[in-house]
Amino acid sequence: MTKSNRKELISRYREGPSVLAHAVSRLTERQLDHKPSDGGFSAREVVHHTADSEMTSAIRLRRLVAEDRPQITGYDPDVFAARLHYTSRPVQPSLDAIKAARQSTLSILESLSEAEWDRAGIHNEMGEYSIDTWLEVYAAHCHDHADQVRRAVAEGG
Repeated sequence: MTKSNRKELISRYREGPSVLAHAVSRLTERQLDHKPSDGGFSAREVVHHTADSEMTSAIRLRRLVAEDRPQITGYDPDVFAARLHYTSRPVQPSLDAIKAARQSTLSILESLSEAEWDRAGIHNEMGEYSIDTWLEVYAAHCHDHADQVRRAVAEGG
């Protein structure tokens, strides 16, 4: 990946929390809780999922930088949703967690040397998992979930 591509992805990563926060900022409780007909997460559940994923991703990046060839393990988001009470928790603490995870992680990304960008581990679901791969996934993460929220709200009226 070129330095220019990384810079663009880091910029997108930086703006992600505000994009998601804006997508839910004026939603009513009814809108937050509307379950889409495709069986996907409600807007409330999307926010909690995103927070858990962002906190997990922050640790993944730290492991990729600090450990040699770490084993990165996926998790089942449906189990997290059920066991971590996604349907009943307020969204603001999770929005705050997303913002904090991103802010603390940005300072690491902006400090990486070219040699550190070459570090990688093995993801149990994706195989070879480099820092560049991590960045590609998470630069889009909040934006993708903001789109998911907008679709659920549009369907729910």
